[in-house]
Amino acid sequence: MAVENSRKVAVATYVVAAVAAIAVLYLHLLPAMVAGLLVYAVVGAIAPLLERRLSGELSRQLAVAILGTLVVALLATLIVGAVVLLRAQVGNPDTMFDSVMPIIDNARAQLPQAIVSHLPVTTDDLRATAGDFARKHTAELQMAGQATVLTFGRILIGLILGAMIALAHERTTSRRGPLTRELEQRCARLAGAFHDIVFAQSKIAAINTAFTAVFLLIVMPLAGVHLPFAKTLVIITFLVGLLPVVGNLISNTLIVIVALSVSLWAAIAALVFLVLLHKFEYFLNARIVGGQIRARAWELLLAMLVMEAAFGLPGVVAAPIYYAWLKSELQAAELI
Repeated sequence: MAVENSRKVAVATYVVAAVAAIAVLYLHLLPAMVAGLLVYAVVGAIAPLLERRLSGELSRQLAVAILGTLVVALLATLIVGAVVLLRAQVGNPDTMFDSVMPIIDNARAQLPQAIVSHLPVTTDDLRATAGDFARKHTAELQMAGQATVLTFGRILIGLILGAMIALAHERTTSRRGPLTRELEQRCARLAGAFHDIVFAQSKIAAINTAFTAVFLLIVMPLAGVHLPFAKTLVIITFLVGLLPVVGNLISNTLIVIVALSVSLWAAIAALVFLVLLHKFEYFLNARIVGGQIRARAWELLLAMLVMEAAFGLPGVVAAPIYYAWLKSELQAAELI
Protein backbone atom coordinates (compact mmCIF):
# COMPACT_ATOMS: atom_id res chain seq x y z
CA MET A 1 0.00 0.00 0.00
CA ALA A 2 2.84 2.38 0.87
CA VAL A 3 4.50 1.73 -2.50
CA GLU A 4 1.23 2.33 -4.32
CA ASN A 5 0.66 5.60 -2.46
CA SER A 6 4.20 6.66 -3.26
CA ARG A 7 3.60 6.05 -6.96
CA LYS A 8 0.37 8.04 -6.86
CA VAL A 9 2.17 10.94 -5.21
CA ALA A 10 4.93 10.77 -7.83
CA VAL A 11 2.41 10.74 -10.69
CA ALA A 12 0.59 13.69 -9.13
CA THR A 13 3.81 15.70 -9.01
CA TYR A 14 4.55 14.85 -12.65
CA VAL A 15 1.13 16.20 -13.62
CA VAL A 16 1.66 19.34 -11.53
CA ALA A 17 5.10 19.86 -13.08
CA ALA A 18 3.77 19.44 -16.64
CA VAL A 19 0.88 21.87 -16.03
CA ALA A 20 3.27 24.39 -14.45
CA ALA A 21 5.71 24.11 -17.37
CA ILE A 22 2.95 24.81 -19.90
CA ALA A 23 1.47 27.58 -17.75
CA VAL A 24 4.84 29.36 -17.69
CA LEU A 25 4.67 29.69 -21.47
CA TYR A 26 0.98 30.58 -21.68
CA LEU A 27 1.28 33.24 -18.96
CA HIS A 28 4.48 34.70 -20.50
CA LEU A 29 6.50 33.98 -17.36
CA LEU A 30 9.44 32.35 -19.13
CA PRO A 31 11.78 35.38 -18.65
CA ALA A 32 11.09 35.35 -14.90
CA MET A 33 11.62 31.59 -14.69
CA VAL A 34 14.88 31.71 -16.65
CA ALA A 35 16.17 34.62 -14.54
CA GLY A 36 15.29 32.85 -11.31
CA LEU A 37 16.86 29.58 -12.40
CA LEU A 38 20.00 31.44 -13.50
CA VAL A 39 20.47 33.03 -10.08
CA TYR A 40 19.70 29.74 -8.35
CA ALA A 41 22.25 27.88 -10.52
CA VAL A 42 24.98 30.48 -10.00
CA VAL A 43 24.42 30.60 -6.25
CA GLY A 44 24.41 26.81 -6.09
CA ALA A 45 27.71 26.67 -7.99
CA ILE A 46 29.54 29.29 -5.93
CA ALA A 47 28.12 28.72 -2.44
CA PRO A 48 30.09 25.49 -1.77
CA LEU A 49 33.33 27.40 -2.40
CA LEU A 50 32.46 29.92 0.32
CA GLU A 51 31.33 27.24 2.75
CA ARG A 52 34.87 25.88 2.88
CA ARG A 53 35.91 29.03 4.75
CA LEU A 54 32.83 29.35 6.91
CA SER A 55 31.50 27.10 9.65
CA GLY A 56 28.11 26.86 11.26
CA GLU A 57 24.63 26.92 9.81
CA LEU A 58 24.22 30.68 10.39
CA SER A 59 27.44 31.48 8.54
CA ARG A 60 26.35 29.21 5.69
CA GLN A 61 23.02 30.96 5.33
CA LEU A 62 24.68 34.37 5.58
CA ALA A 63 27.12 33.46 2.82
CA VAL A 64 24.33 32.34 0.50
CA ALA A 65 22.26 35.45 1.30
CA ILE A 66 25.15 37.81 0.54
CA LEU A 67 26.07 35.85 -2.57
CA GLY A 68 22.51 35.86 -3.81
CA THR A 69 22.28 39.62 -3.35
CA LEU A 70 25.53 40.14 -5.24
CA VAL A 71 24.43 37.87 -8.08
CA VAL A 72 21.12 39.73 -8.45
CA ALA A 73 22.92 43.09 -8.48
CA LEU A 74 25.53 41.83 -10.96
CA LEU A 75 23.02 40.35 -13.39
CA ALA A 76 20.82 43.45 -13.22
CA THR A 77 23.89 45.60 -13.91
CA LEU A 78 24.85 43.41 -16.87
CA ILE A 79 21.37 43.77 -18.38
CA VAL A 80 21.37 47.55 -18.02
CA GLY A 81 24.98 47.76 -19.23
CA ALA A 82 24.18 45.73 -22.35
CA VAL A 83 21.30 48.06 -23.19
CA VAL A 84 23.46 51.15 -22.65
CA LEU A 85 26.31 49.71 -24.73
CA LEU A 86 24.01 48.80 -27.60
CA ARG A 87 22.53 52.29 -27.52
CA ALA A 88 26.02 53.81 -27.56
CA GLN A 89 27.02 51.67 -30.53
CA VAL A 90 23.91 52.49 -32.56
CA GLY A 91 23.91 56.14 -31.60
CA ASN A 92 21.17 58.52 -30.55
CA PRO A 93 17.99 58.72 -32.61
CA ASP A 94 18.91 62.10 -34.14
CA THR A 95 22.11 60.81 -35.77
CA MET A 96 21.13 57.17 -36.26
CA PHE A 97 19.68 57.85 -39.73
CA ASP A 98 22.95 59.47 -40.83
CA SER A 99 24.79 56.29 -39.76
CA VAL A 100 22.36 53.94 -41.49
CA MET A 101 22.15 55.85 -44.80
CA PRO A 102 25.70 54.96 -46.00
CA ILE A 103 24.84 51.28 -45.58
CA ILE A 104 21.77 51.72 -47.79
CA ASP A 105 23.80 53.65 -50.38
CA ASN A 106 26.38 50.86 -50.55
CA ALA A 107 23.65 48.26 -50.83
CA ARG A 108 22.31 49.87 -54.01
CA ALA A 109 25.26 48.57 -56.00
CA GLN A 110 24.82 45.04 -54.66
CA LEU A 111 21.05 44.47 -54.67
CA PRO A 112 18.63 43.85 -57.58
CA GLN A 113 16.83 46.86 -59.07
CA ALA A 114 13.46 45.57 -57.84
CA ILE A 115 14.68 45.99 -54.25
CA VAL A 116 16.70 49.16 -54.85
CA SER A 117 13.61 50.98 -56.16
CA HIS A 118 12.00 50.65 -52.73
CA LEU A 119 15.00 51.97 -50.77
CA PRO A 120 15.07 55.60 -49.51
CA VAL A 121 17.29 57.96 -51.51
CA THR A 122 18.23 60.53 -48.85
CA THR A 123 18.37 60.75 -45.09
CA ASP A 124 15.21 62.84 -45.13
CA ASP A 125 13.44 60.10 -47.08
CA LEU A 126 14.62 57.53 -44.55
CA ARG A 127 13.46 59.71 -41.67
CA ALA A 128 10.10 60.26 -43.37
CA THR A 129 9.68 56.53 -43.99
CA ALA A 130 10.43 55.78 -40.36
CA GLY A 131 8.02 58.51 -39.26
CA ASP A 132 5.23 57.14 -41.45
CA PHE A 133 5.81 53.66 -40.09
CA ALA A 134 5.70 54.96 -36.51
CA ARG A 135 2.44 56.85 -37.13
CA LYS A 136 0.76 53.87 -38.79
CA HIS A 137 1.84 51.51 -36.03
CA THR A 138 1.57 53.78 -32.99
CA ALA A 139 -0.62 51.36 -31.05
CA GLU A 140 1.65 48.40 -31.80
CA LEU A 141 4.77 50.35 -30.79
CA GLN A 142 3.13 51.44 -27.53
CA MET A 143 2.17 47.86 -26.77
CA ALA A 144 5.71 46.72 -27.60
CA GLY A 145 7.13 49.32 -25.23
CA GLN A 146 4.77 48.28 -22.46
CA ALA A 147 5.60 44.63 -23.06
CA THR A 148 9.32 45.41 -22.85
CA VAL A 149 8.93 47.22 -19.54
CA LEU A 150 6.74 44.41 -18.20
CA THR A 151 9.22 41.76 -19.29
CA PHE A 152 12.10 43.64 -17.69
CA GLY A 153 10.11 43.88 -14.46
CA ARG A 154 9.40 40.16 -14.51
CA ILE A 155 13.08 39.45 -15.07
CA LEU A 156 14.02 41.52 -12.01
CA ILE A 157 11.37 39.75 -9.92
CA GLY A 158 12.68 36.41 -11.18
CA LEU A 159 16.22 37.37 -10.16
CA ILE A 160 15.07 38.24 -6.66
CA LEU A 161 12.95 35.10 -6.33
CA GLY A 162 15.86 32.94 -7.49
CA ALA A 163 18.08 34.38 -4.76
CA MET A 164 15.37 33.97 -2.11
CA ILE A 165 14.72 30.35 -3.10
CA ALA A 166 18.45 29.59 -3.11
CA LEU A 167 18.68 30.99 0.43
CA ALA A 168 15.59 29.10 1.62
CA HIS A 169 16.96 25.89 0.12
CA GLU A 170 20.03 26.09 2.34
CA ARG A 171 18.06 26.35 5.56
CA THR A 172 17.40 23.33 7.72
CA THR A 173 13.76 22.36 7.37
CA SER A 174 11.51 20.18 9.47
CA ARG A 175 10.31 16.74 8.41
CA ARG A 176 8.64 16.95 5.00
CA GLY A 177 5.79 14.91 3.62
CA PRO A 178 5.96 12.68 0.52
CA LEU A 179 4.32 15.25 -1.76
CA THR A 180 6.82 17.93 -0.77
CA ARG A 181 9.75 15.56 -1.29
CA GLU A 182 8.54 14.54 -4.75
CA LEU A 183 7.95 18.17 -5.79
CA GLU A 184 11.44 19.01 -4.60
CA GLN A 185 12.76 16.22 -6.84
CA ARG A 186 10.94 17.71 -9.86
CA CYS A 187 12.32 21.18 -9.11
CA ALA A 188 15.81 19.87 -8.45
CA ARG A 189 15.90 18.07 -11.80
CA LEU A 190 14.58 21.18 -13.56
CA ALA A 191 17.36 23.24 -11.98
CA GLY A 192 19.90 20.57 -12.97
CA ALA A 193 18.65 20.51 -16.57
CA PHE A 194 18.80 24.31 -16.72
CA HIS A 195 22.34 24.27 -15.34
CA ASP A 196 23.47 21.73 -17.94
CA ILE A 197 21.89 23.56 -20.89
CA VAL A 198 22.64 27.18 -20.03
CA PHE A 199 26.19 26.78 -18.83
CA ALA A 200 27.05 24.51 -21.76
CA GLN A 201 25.44 26.91 -24.24
CA SER A 202 27.23 29.84 -22.58
CA LYS A 203 30.55 28.17 -23.31
CA ILE A 204 29.55 27.69 -26.95
CA ALA A 205 28.31 31.29 -27.24
CA ALA A 206 31.55 32.63 -25.73
CA ILE A 207 33.72 30.59 -28.12
CA ASN A 208 31.55 31.57 -31.10
CA THR A 209 31.67 35.25 -30.09
CA ALA A 210 35.45 35.16 -29.67
CA PHE A 211 35.97 33.82 -33.21
CA THR A 212 33.42 36.29 -34.61
CA ALA A 213 35.11 39.21 -32.83
CA VAL A 214 38.50 38.24 -34.25
CA PHE A 215 37.03 38.03 -37.75
CA LEU A 216 35.00 41.27 -37.64
CA LEU A 217 37.36 43.45 -35.58
CA ILE A 218 40.79 42.19 -36.68
CA VAL A 219 40.77 40.07 -39.85
CA MET A 220 38.32 42.19 -41.87
CA PRO A 221 39.99 45.54 -41.02
CA LEU A 222 43.41 44.06 -41.88
CA ALA A 223 41.94 43.15 -45.28
CA GLY A 224 40.80 46.74 -45.73
CA VAL A 225 37.12 46.02 -45.01
CA HIS A 226 35.48 47.94 -42.18
CA LEU A 227 31.98 46.70 -41.42
CA PRO A 228 29.56 49.18 -39.81
CA PHE A 229 28.22 48.29 -36.36
CA ALA A 230 30.91 45.60 -35.99
CA LYS A 231 31.01 45.87 -32.20
CA THR A 232 27.22 45.75 -32.02
CA LEU A 233 27.25 42.59 -34.14
CA VAL A 234 29.71 40.99 -31.72
CA ILE A 235 27.40 41.78 -28.78
CA ILE A 236 24.38 40.45 -30.66
CA THR A 237 26.32 37.30 -31.56
CA PHE A 238 26.87 36.49 -27.90
CA LEU A 239 23.32 37.33 -26.77
CA VAL A 240 21.53 35.36 -29.47
CA GLY A 241 24.22 32.68 -29.25
CA LEU A 242 22.67 31.65 -25.93
CA LEU A 243 19.85 30.16 -28.06
CA PRO A 244 20.98 26.78 -29.42
CA VAL A 245 21.22 26.56 -33.24
CA VAL A 246 18.64 29.33 -33.88
CA GLY A 247 20.83 32.03 -32.35
CA ASN A 248 23.65 31.12 -34.71
CA LEU A 249 21.36 31.53 -37.72
CA ILE A 250 20.16 34.95 -36.50
CA SER A 251 23.66 36.34 -35.98
CA ASN A 252 24.92 34.88 -39.27
CA THR A 253 22.08 36.50 -41.21
CA LEU A 254 22.73 39.91 -39.67
CA ILE A 255 26.47 39.73 -40.35
CA VAL A 256 26.01 38.73 -44.00
CA ILE A 257 23.45 41.54 -44.56
CA VAL A 258 25.81 44.15 -43.09
CA ALA A 259 28.74 42.75 -45.10
CA LEU A 260 26.63 42.86 -48.27
CA SER A 261 26.08 46.57 -47.70
CA VAL A 262 29.86 47.04 -48.00
CA SER A 263 30.59 44.79 -50.97
CA LEU A 264 29.67 41.48 -52.51
CA TRP A 265 33.14 40.06 -51.81
CA ALA A 266 32.89 41.07 -48.15
CA ALA A 267 29.57 39.24 -47.95
CA ILE A 268 31.06 36.13 -49.59
CA ALA A 269 34.03 36.19 -47.20
CA ALA A 270 31.70 36.58 -44.22
CA LEU A 271 29.47 33.77 -45.47
CA VAL A 272 32.42 31.39 -45.93
CA PHE A 273 33.72 32.19 -42.45
CA LEU A 274 30.30 31.78 -40.85
CA VAL A 275 29.68 28.45 -42.61
CA LEU A 276 33.00 27.14 -41.28
CA LEU A 277 32.22 28.53 -37.82
CA HIS A 278 28.74 26.99 -37.95
CA LYS A 279 30.24 23.58 -38.69
CA PHE A 280 32.61 24.04 -35.77
CA GLU A 281 29.72 25.10 -33.51
CA TYR A 282 27.74 22.05 -34.63
CA PHE A 283 30.63 19.93 -33.37
CA LEU A 284 30.69 21.89 -30.11
CA ASN A 285 26.93 21.44 -29.71
CA ALA A 286 27.24 17.72 -30.12
CA ARG A 287 30.17 17.55 -27.72
CA ILE A 288 29.12 20.05 -25.03
CA VAL A 289 25.32 20.37 -24.96
CA GLY A 290 24.60 16.88 -26.24
CA GLY A 291 27.14 15.42 -23.84
CA GLN A 292 25.61 17.23 -20.89
CA ILE A 293 22.10 15.84 -21.40
CA ARG A 294 23.00 12.77 -23.50
CA ALA A 295 21.03 14.09 -26.48
CA ARG A 296 21.91 14.31 -30.14
CA ALA A 297 21.67 17.56 -32.09
CA TRP A 298 18.65 16.34 -34.08
CA GLU A 299 16.78 15.66 -30.83
CA LEU A 300 17.23 19.27 -29.73
CA LEU A 301 16.23 20.55 -33.17
CA LEU A 302 13.07 18.43 -33.16
CA ALA A 303 12.14 19.62 -29.68
CA MET A 304 12.70 23.25 -30.72
CA LEU A 305 10.62 22.78 -33.88
CA VAL A 306 7.65 21.34 -31.96
CA MET A 307 7.85 23.96 -29.19
CA GLU A 308 8.14 26.80 -31.73
CA ALA A 309 5.03 25.57 -33.51
CA ALA A 310 3.14 25.45 -30.22
CA PHE A 311 4.44 28.54 -28.39
CA GLY A 312 6.44 30.65 -30.85
CA LEU A 313 9.81 32.15 -29.90
CA PRO A 314 9.40 31.43 -26.14
CA GLY A 315 9.00 27.79 -27.10
CA VAL A 316 12.35 27.87 -28.90
CA VAL A 317 14.02 29.22 -25.76
CA ALA A 318 12.27 26.76 -23.44
CA ALA A 319 12.66 23.68 -25.65
CA PRO A 320 16.27 22.73 -24.72
CA ILE A 321 15.55 23.26 -21.01
CA TYR A 322 12.30 21.30 -21.02
CA TYR A 323 13.78 18.52 -23.14
CA ALA A 324 16.78 18.16 -20.84
CA TRP A 325 14.40 18.13 -17.87
CA LEU A 326 12.26 15.43 -19.49
CA LYS A 327 15.30 13.27 -20.23
CA SER A 328 16.58 13.60 -16.67
CA GLU A 329 13.19 12.49 -15.30
CA LEU A 330 13.04 9.52 -17.68
CA GLN A 331 16.59 8.52 -16.81
CA ALA A 332 15.86 8.78 -13.07
CA ALA A 333 12.82 6.52 -13.58
CA GLU A 334 15.07 4.10 -15.55
CA LEU A 335 12.74 4.32 -18.56
CA ILE A 336 15.53 5.19 -21.02
